[in-house]
Formats: sequence, structure tokens, C-alpha cells
Amino acid sequence: MVERYNERKEESILVSDVLDELSETMTDMIYDVKTEKSSGDELGIDIQEKAFYDALKSLAIKYDFDYPEDKLIALAKAVKVIVDDRAKLTDWSQRDDIKAELKVALILVLAKFGYPPISRDEVYKEIFEQAENFKKHRVV
Repeated sequence: MVERYNERKEESILVSDVLDELSETMTDMIYDVKTEKSSGDELGIDIQEKAFYDALKSLAIKYDFDYPEDKLIALAKAVKVIVDDRAKLTDWSQRDDIKAELKVALILVLAKFGYPPISRDEVYKEIFEQAENFKKHRVV
């Protein structure tokens, strides 16, 4: 959107259609963000838990297996607790021991919840990547 605005032709700099399109797109983005922030409300989970929920659900779809909705919500909450616990340490991304602890804790909670119900190393890899990504970009 910003690129399209910046690349507009010089003669259309003050054309109201261009400005109207930009303002409409920005307004839509604001509403989309607001909607996404509250998207976990109906599931009883916060936005951070919803991020894990979405990742776990998309893996179930991608690898074509069924997983009960109530267990998926509980698993997303449990994963967030584990990631939050390991994210307390500021140097976690430079320490292999913390990364290893995170992986072990995630493997144990996934096994406890029977997720995934099929054996796929790719699923575990993607969950670990999501957890590390969450820790890198989380707002305290």
C-alpha cells in the first residue's frame, strides 16, 4: 500500500481518488488489526494464545489430521505458558541450553496432549520455529 502511494504518478499527487484509496486502505487495516486482536475472545484465549492456536490449527490442516477444538485451545494455552517461562531470560536466543529446554518442554506438553496424533517431524519443527519466533517478537 505504501509503495503504491509512493510510486503514484506526479500528476496524481493531489488527486482525491489516490488519497481516498490510501485512507480507505489504512482504515480497513486498522479495523482488521482490531478484529484480529479480539479474535480469540470467543475461544476464551488472549491474542498470544490465539497465535499458537492458529499455528497448531494450521499444522493440523496442512498435515491433514483432526484434533479436538477444546484440546487445541488448552494446548495453545499450555504452549504459551512454556514459551513465556523460557522468555524471561533475555539471552535465550544465544543460549543453546535454553533452546534445548524449550524444545524438551514443548515435546513433553505436545506428548501430554497427544499432538500431533501422527508422527511427523515437520510438525515439531514448525512448532519450535513458531515458539522461537514468538519469543523474539513478543512485547513485554
